[in-house]
Amino acid sequence: MIKGRVLVIAGSDSGGGAGIQADIKAITALGGFAATAITALTAQNTMGVFGVMPVPADFIRQQIDVVMSDIGADVIKIGMLGDAATIETVRSALTDFAPAVPVVLDPVMVAKGGHALLADSAVDTLRRLLLPRAAVVTPNLPEAEALTGLSIRTEADMHVAAAAILSLGVAAVLLKGGHLASDTVVDLLATPAGIEVFSAPRIQTRHTHGTGCTTASAVAAGLAQGLSIRDSVIRARAYVRAAITAAPGFGEGHGPLDHTVTVDLARI
Repeated sequence: MIKGRVLVIAGSDSGGGAGIQADIKAITALGGFAATAITALTAQNTMGVFGVMPVPADFIRQQIDVVMSDIGADVIKIGMLGDAATIETVRSALTDFAPAVPVVLDPVMVAKGGHALLADSAVDTLRRLLLPRAAVVTPNLPEAEALTGLSIRTEADMHVAAAAILSLGVAAVLLKGGHLASDTVVDLLATPAGIEVFSAPRIQTRHTHGTGCTTASAVAAGLAQGLSIRDSVIRARAYVRAAITAAPGFGEGHGPLDHTVTVDLARI
């Protein structure tokens, strides 16, 4: 039985591993319903991003309008936005069509292969307009550095950065530590109540394309289904680890996950 409606506002990945495609797969695999408002088309595969075509602002707004006026959403997940104008469009549409809907914000800035997906000039706009609107923001370490201006090289640095992002008006921060050089991956969940540390052995693989999109969408699905932020994060991390472990091995570069995996919630 489908439970939990998530409207995903993000870019498309022609390779199917990240972006809207990963979002739909993750939300569906976890029993939710995914609707979309596409912000950009990308030509990409496991080797990188080879082209980006932005969607006109008025059409992004129209997608959000028609979905919210008919199907509705319990949670909105935001991914790739591209530039300041798109951020402004999305914030305006949220104000007009979804003023009370919780937002999971994945501040997508750079693709796995290194291609920029958010203009440097737009970072401040993202910080001002969308971070205060978010129920939870899910940056990786480079994104957290861009949002805070801090250098993050250790787990202690992560604690400082998570607190700094929280101070920007966000209700919760899931700071993902996969970029730290360590055999253990540490993620932090920061809320006004404190910071909780989650850790697990690093899975040695090149097949990690779309992990950020997948994690944020899995968290959004949990919130849409009535789970707490903490329980949504715990389930999302278990799901993503299982999807990495089961990755099909496609492509010559950073390969996609297996989004069809199931997670035994009783064993989490």
